[in-house]
Amino acid sequence: MSLKRIYAAVGAAIAGVILLFVLFTSWYTLDESDQAVILTFGKAEETVTDSGLHFKLPWPIQKVEKLAKETKSLEFGYKEGGDEGELSDETKMITGDENIVLADLVVQWRITDPKKYLFNADNPEEVLYDATSASLRSIIGSSKIDDALTSGKAEIEGNVRELLTSLMEKYDVGISILAVKLKDVELPNEEVRSAFTAVTDARETMNTKLNEAKKYENQRMNEAEGERSAIISKAEGEKAARLETARGDVAVFNELYTEYKNSPDVTRERLTIETLEQVLPGTEIYIMNDDGNTMKYFPIRTMEKEAPKPSENTEGDE
Repeated sequence: MSLKRIYAAVGAAIAGVILLFVLFTSWYTLDESDQAVILTFGKAEETVTDSGLHFKLPWPIQKVEKLAKETKSLEFGYKEGGDEGELSDETKMITGDENIVLADLVVQWRITDPKKYLFNADNPEEVLYDATSASLRSIIGSSKIDDALTSGKAEIEGNVRELLTSLMEKYDVGISILAVKLKDVELPNEEVRSAFTAVTDARETMNTKLNEAKKYENQRMNEAEGERSAIISKAEGEKAARLETARGDVAVFNELYTEYKNSPDVTRERLTIETLEQVLPGTEIYIMNDDGNTMKYFPIRTMEKEAPKPSENTEGDE
């Protein structure tokens, strides 16, 4: 076999290998959960998000960097390689009223700009972790311990998310924050937890007593308001009745006055008799036409009682 044929065979083999390499590196596939950035001589050209088979120029002209589209979770505050639920020292934070608490959370995030994610930072996830730590410490540091341990967690979560989102937009690494969830906020040891629990129980008892007192106050206020309304209504009724009585008395007086002007003597005598009837009810009045120098005594009613009845006289005669 001649040397020329050997060279030809080797060349054909090399060409075949190159052709296979070109064909192999000119196609790539994407799953539904993936997205890709096409790099041409190391420069980002375009972002591909459609799943399926795609064509590109062979390596080293173009290269594909695949990134996930699904939502990822960042757990802040847990020791790497430690037992489940074991917290790291960085979870110790100081509240705004100078108390120490242990706080950990979970951040839901997603890559929304693959180009920035690949080239704007060496380690975008480390940037996210540091920003999460700074945001949580800042918000906890401006909150009171009561809010951090009880009813203020939702507000703290919202503030942490808002601050973390602004930081990631400032760093511009292609990451978007979807949600922030505080998992645990607790005191550093059992003794402190017991003391805080006692204080919390006392506060709840105080609030219960205050609510009961407020309820009793409202009840008594309502009752007093009802009594006040009843008294006012009664007074208004009496006022109206007295006004009507006064109007009637005025009308009667006016009529009497008219009669008096017409017949003074007769009206005066009639008023005198009516007054005596009102002052001495049931008393028999005898009007004597004399000068009144002698006292008269007429036991007429007594004599009537002592007089025998006609039936009695009839029986006596028999």
